[in-house]
Amino acid sequence: MNKTSYLKPNDKIAIVATARKISAEELGFTVETIKGWGLQPILGKNIYAIENQFAGSDAQRVEDLQWAINDDSIKAVLIARGGYGTVRIVDTVDFTKLKTNPKFIIGYSDVTVLHSHIHTHIGVPTLHATMPINFDKNTEAVESLRKCLFGESILYQFEPYPLNKTGEVNGILVGGNLSLLYALSGTVSDIDTKGKILFLEDLDEYLYHIDRMMLNLKRSGKLTNLKALVVGGFTDMKDNTVPFGKTAEEIILDSVKEYNYPVCFNFPAGHIDRNLALYFGKEVCLKISKANCSLTF
Repeated sequence: MNKTSYLKPNDKIAIVATARKISAEELGFTVETIKGWGLQPILGKNIYAIENQFAGSDAQRVEDLQWAINDDSIKAVLIARGGYGTVRIVDTVDFTKLKTNPKFIIGYSDVTVLHSHIHTHIGVPTLHATMPINFDKNTEAVESLRKCLFGESILYQFEPYPLNKTGEVNGILVGGNLSLLYALSGTVSDIDTKGKILFLEDLDEYLYHIDRMMLNLKRSGKLTNLKALVVGGFTDMKDNTVPFGKTAEEIILDSVKEYNYPVCFNFPAGHIDRNLALYFGKEVCLKISKANCSLTF
């Protein structure tokens, strides 16, 4: 992975929307927060465009993301919100400028498309972190993003979970939203997990969907050669009238039970308020024991 520079005071950070539409009212808190960090928030010119549920047309969303990538004065790119739509534009964006001028692309959920595509084709770190639509939900999540942007020390400690598989490993962290990784399977944006630590999270899915998606990862070899598996929030899971019979965590553990690498659940990231920032594409130290759990960059 190429080195991405951390931010310094007065740097410019672009805010663009690659998926669902967003309003000026929804962005106001984020703009003021970023100014409070000593940075200059610069909005994409199409940020408030609307086309049905999207933040403007595919072409408008490409234009803003391409500008943010190509402009050397922009030092990081914050995606305004998730929803759906990034996969519609990813093949039209030219990411090659990131090779010579790496900068953090920031977001989660639908932004998993960008994380996976960039790691596969460009090889620069990205940031899985809270987005402007959620900046007012949790101060710890926002502060963790600030620390990552400025290159401050990152150590997360979290509670053990009964289904954890203990161990200590170092490895490159990749991953994101399970549903999006499933949707990218077999495409040019498909994730490479070999020898990596894989992070997964999801929201509002039927339990049998979780089973189907985990089986896809397993059958395609993406769970075979992991260094470890980190499971974040699996929030608001749904079941059918006839119960599936397992929780999301039990389904995930079942899909990796034959492997010997560490597995930890309930990591504080994903579609939860305490969505702590994670560098994707950087080495992390993961320690899982019966007494405590930690993740250090």
